[in-house]
Amino acid sequence: MNSLTRTAVAVALALMLAGCGASARPMWTYEPLGAPTPPPAAPATGAPSAPTDEPVVGDELLGTIEFRAFDLGFEPTQATVEQPGRYEVVLHNDGAIVHDIAFADGTVIVAQAGEMATGEVVVPAEGIEYICSVPGHSDAGMAGAIAVTGGGVGQEPPAEESPAASDDHGGPPPATNVTADPNAPPPITHDPRAPELLEGELHEIELVMTERQMTVATGFAQNVWTFGDTVPGPVIRVKVGDTIRVRLVNSPDNQLPHSLDFHSSMVAWNDEMRSINPGEELIYEWQASYAGVWMYHCGTSPALHHIANGMYGMVIVEPIGGLDPVDHEYTLVQSEWYLGAQGQPASLAKAMEAAPAPDFVVFNGVANQYVDAPIEVPTGERVRVFVLNAGPSVDSSFHIVGTIFDRVIKEGAELERGNSGSWGSQAVDLSPAQGAIIEFDFAEDGLYPIVTHAFNFVGRGALGLFQSGDGDPAN
Repeated sequence: MNSLTRTAVAVALALMLAGCGASARPMWTYEPLGAPTPPPAAPATGAPSAPTDEPVVGDELLGTIEFRAFDLGFEPTQATVEQPGRYEVVLHNDGAIVHDIAFADGTVIVAQAGEMATGEVVVPAEGIEYICSVPGHSDAGMAGAIAVTGGGVGQEPPAEESPAASDDHGGPPPATNVTADPNAPPPITHDPRAPELLEGELHEIELVMTERQMTVATGFAQNVWTFGDTVPGPVIRVKVGDTIRVRLVNSPDNQLPHSLDFHSSMVAWNDEMRSINPGEELIYEWQASYAGVWMYHCGTSPALHHIANGMYGMVIVEPIGGLDPVDHEYTLVQSEWYLGAQGQPASLAKAMEAAPAPDFVVFNGVANQYVDAPIEVPTGERVRVFVLNAGPSVDSSFHIVGTIFDRVIKEGAELERGNSGSWGSQAVDLSPAQGAIIEFDFAEDGLYPIVTHAFNFVGRGALGLFQSGDGDPAN
């Protein structure tokens, strides 16, 4: 069966199961103002967005405005001054990660965690808005304004003059729907084959966190954050009793602090799981005490944004005595994309919605990637799949059309193959951060769709194919 035929079959199935797929949805975006290296304490100050007939502001400082940043907010969010002019700004960062205060005129003052930074800003007569320009922080509520007594900022403006309609400081303004970019690079297929068990009992692993461009679906590129330069991150496969020593590196080319949380470890959250800034590293050592399919992810605040933007992966810990040999092993990680603008990070505003509505739900980071590139296995041979639902918010009902799982190990509970009642499993339910091992075989040549049985997501990318034999059941 050729690629064109496979694609037609898969598209027809997706339309049948999921209707017309996801409709275009509005999104929010902004251009981050932060830089990988914090600017000096006295940053450059651009011209204020003030009327051209306003008198020139002198160099005299009219006073000091103090702000406190925490995770994730400012105090105050509405500041006032008595008259327009130049003011000293003092930013105290009481949070655990870097924050900045970015004004609408381009002034940016950056403070590392637990530190203070100062700068100057010109407050025009109509006032001035500010945000934290670290990606996602403005969406999470780090925004406010300085008003001149009697001025308009902080009051309800006419709709046509609303400060929120301005993108001088990057937003977050309302924007048009995210549309496909025909010039986006084609997506790269993620190899689903499971790695071999690491040899020995001590494993030293270097894991570099990067921020880079990635095409997450045909025509849609995002600025993703990664472990090991891939989404999902590298699969780590060990056995009960092993010691894992990870050298975690935050690339100096990154903008943001990041961290690592192994669900398979038992360590203090405020030790190995602490956030590190670009250019820093730490050693995260743990012992594999319990078997299972485990999630790891970035836990830096807001963790929702870091996971939604690609920072997750799988750990396989084999049980005492190991796993029985099979013919083929694969890893599939279900996750969600909440699209930001082309080339920008995922939208935290979308991801925070109480009723999750992702633009894409995917296996191994890219929508529909195993449709045109099916996972090929010989008919009748034994297949094992390690499945993880990385979320961050949507449940999975993992199902393969046309076969039955005769062995399932989900979060330590096992459905045994060859059990006395001949029990089987049609789907495996996984909440975010849950994993399972499933085993099966295909009885005849053909195509076997990989889906989540929440079919509203099949049309949004949660579709792949196993190709058994030549893929044609008529042969």
